Amino acid sequence: MKIINLKYKITGFVLPLLLLSSCELNSKLDTYLTDDMLATQRYQMFDMGYKVYSNIPNGFSIIDNNLFAAVTDEAQYYTSYSATQRFNSGNWNTYYNPVDYYAKFYSGIYDANVYLEQSADYVYILGRNRDTLTSAGRDSYHRDMVNVKRLRAEAHVLKAYYYFELFKRYGGVPIFDKVTQNYEQANLPRASVDDVIAKIINEIDSVKGDLVENWAAVSLSTLKGRITRGAALAIKSRALLYAASPQFNNTGSVKKWEDAAAAANEIIDMGIYALNDSYRDLFITDETNTSVETIWSFRMGLTNDLEKKNYPIGTPGGSTGICPSHNLVDAYEYKGTITSDIYKNRDPRFYSTVLKNGDTWNGRKLEIFPGGTDDPSNKNTSPTSYYLKKFLNDNLNLTTNAKQIRSWILFRYGEILLNYAEAMNEAYGPDNNNGYSMTAREAINSLRLRADVVMPPVNVNVGDKVAMRAAIKHERRIELAFEDHRYWDLRRWNDAQSVLNEDIIGVNVSKNGADFTYTPVVVAKRVFVVPKMYLFPFPEVEIVKSKGILVQNTDW
Repeated sequence: MKIINLKYKITGFVLPLLLLSSCELNSKLDTYLTDDMLATQRYQMFDMGYKVYSNIPNGFSIIDNNLFAAVTDEAQYYTSYSATQRFNSGNWNTYYNPVDYYAKFYSGIYDANVYLEQSADYVYILGRNRDTLTSAGRDSYHRDMVNVKRLRAEAHVLKAYYYFELFKRYGGVPIFDKVTQNYEQANLPRASVDDVIAKIINEIDSVKGDLVENWAAVSLSTLKGRITRGAALAIKSRALLYAASPQFNNTGSVKKWEDAAAAANEIIDMGIYALNDSYRDLFITDETNTSVETIWSFRMGLTNDLEKKNYPIGTPGGSTGICPSHNLVDAYEYKGTITSDIYKNRDPRFYSTVLKNGDTWNGRKLEIFPGGTDDPSNKNTSPTSYYLKKFLNDNLNLTTNAKQIRSWILFRYGEILLNYAEAMNEAYGPDNNNGYSMTAREAINSLRLRADVVMPPVNVNVGDKVAMRAAIKHERRIELAFEDHRYWDLRRWNDAQSVLNEDIIGVNVSKNGADFTYTPVVVAKRVFVVPKMYLFPFPEVEIVKSKGILVQNTDW
């Protein structure tokens, strides 16, 4: 292990993900360390712990520095010359994958392993030559002890998170539990899916009692971006849901669904999370961070990057970007009477997610028709005639570089209710609560009754598991639109071959006086090859480095 010295001191706690030093911690406690060197070792107890956070991906920039939604039936990217379009056409392989995060996630696991090994003697390191005689000294020492213990627990959870992100992409992957001199030479075979899931759950369950429940309730409230008990349990919930799903549950084990239901119920029983009253507001400004619905978010601070990338090109400073599909638009249920206006009386979540012709946005009415300001024949306009609204702060003046707080929600309570509903339905049916707080039906209806949504209850006969399964899939599509769930949901349900091979539909808008006609048109073809695209390929460089020990996924 190389010895690298810190070149600065941390004068207080800093937000993770904003740091971080590339230092490695000295593995020896030199008897002749000076006071400054001892202080540096203590700082490293925190610095290296924060470093474990640095490989969390930002969901707003997964591919083409934008959302992953455009590789699903949710949206189309505005240009045909992009990594997104190469992915959608199947033009990627073991040498080129535009969403290859393999090395990034293993870097996170490596950092966690380094920290856990090098901080094992933290009690001694923090206490060496420390003032413990004065009250202030003892308080400082106690705070440091408590927080390093928490950081160590968070490192275990982050390992679980990185392993989950690898698992959902590649299936079974190698498991590294120790720091080696050179990970490139540590050739290990891939573990089974069940072993990877067991690793994830063990990492979380072994430390969940050491995690903070709510950072806002402790003195270090500025560290709200760090892992909490709820975040750890949310990772566990998602991992067990995936493990129970058809893609990874070839035997149809009901026990796996029962485990997934229990994991989601554990979060519900915490009693500290609830649905945000406003679906629209949950995803904009600082409400993303402060909402009682948010379990864990990637905090970015002040930014306007997403607005620049996704405001309509007709808005000063905008450049289009992710364009919702008519496939998605048409999936929103009607809430009331169906009229000749295809956009009237839809699920209110539609109006919080998609911008369409005639909507008022940034102080003007969108004119997505020939001769209008947003004429589809203009350069870089939406190919679908829809624009993204979800996540975007309106009336942000990009010409003056105005910015707003933004965070990517990694886990929220709405997802947990959906996880719970799906697992409960598969394990016990739609109307059996198994002694828990609610049934699958009640969980879904709670989402539909959000204060600014208020959709009718799901129309499923009592005990009809198949119909409830379809209703839950629909609800995930609507509730979680653009939140990087759709692609993975379709894969884990084994539905990708039917959905991701469908054409992407937009609309042609024609204006006749004050009336408009909307005609569906095909705007893009998609390719999803079965079975190989159900898992990503391991990067060819990893196969070569392993000298054949790492076995490639099927058909790659």
